[in-house]
Amino acid sequence: TTMRMITGFIPPTDGIITVGGHSIVENPIPAKRLIGYLPENAPAYPDMTVKGFLSFTAEIRGLRGSERNKAIDRVVELCFLESVIHQSVDTLSKGYRHRTCFAQSIIHDPDILILDEPTDGLDPNQKHEVRSIIKRMGEKKAIIFSTHILEEVEAVCSRAIIIDRGKIVANGTPADLKARSHSAGTVRLKLGGLSGSVAREKLTGLPAVESVTLINDDATAALLEIKGKAKVNGELNSHIADLAHQEQWRIIELYTQKGKLDEVFRNITLPDTSKGGKQS
Repeated sequence: TTMRMITGFIPPTDGIITVGGHSIVENPIPAKRLIGYLPENAPAYPDMTVKGFLSFTAEIRGLRGSERNKAIDRVVELCFLESVIHQSVDTLSKGYRHRTCFAQSIIHDPDILILDEPTDGLDPNQKHEVRSIIKRMGEKKAIIFSTHILEEVEAVCSRAIIIDRGKIVANGTPADLKARSHSAGTVRLKLGGLSGSVAREKLTGLPAVESVTLINDDATAALLEIKGKAKVNGELNSHIADLAHQEQWRIIELYTQKGKLDEVFRNITLPDTSKGGKQS
């Protein structure tokens, strides 16, 4: 809904939206000239060829003659559409159809790109290609895109906003949001050939340790999660490594967790059932 209001598809019932200093309601044409928009489900005219569709959208954007042809060549190369340029849209795979619609959104080289679920339905290779294009273009353009794929946020975004029930509930860099995770800063330790309960007892005795959770304990390895006290979190790994050396433990893994975006998302958006919260 927010994206459709920014692009002028839905008029806002309240508030003001400006794009490049232009009101999207009172002065929509100059505002829309600055925007490239990829709507959800990548709509396109099925009876047109890829080249015909791109030529059509280029002309709508005011490009003519050699300028139009150069723009088409540029986006065809950028979006890897050379092999399907003369195919009709209705014969394209979902991946190529998506790339064709992405190409139309950038054909006029806009300052602002608004992309609604740009990798929805694509296979892993196609997702990688689209993410690479977005990241490369993000160096020179303002790009807003929506996604439910949190790994995409980490791979592409310099800033992430979480909206829940129509309100912004989190706003920051992916690293800032991950730092809000309960697991951020905790240490994962995997030991071979040792009882997890013995290791937990020894680790709990370290002055730098606040708590130790035994996650898994079997005949081959023990997996523990260690939370340090606030003032020594940065040195927790070295304290654990010193103890392991002293006790002659065999370390399989030892690393500090950076936090998980999916955990942060759940913590922010799920209702607090203890307070009778209700998800709408």
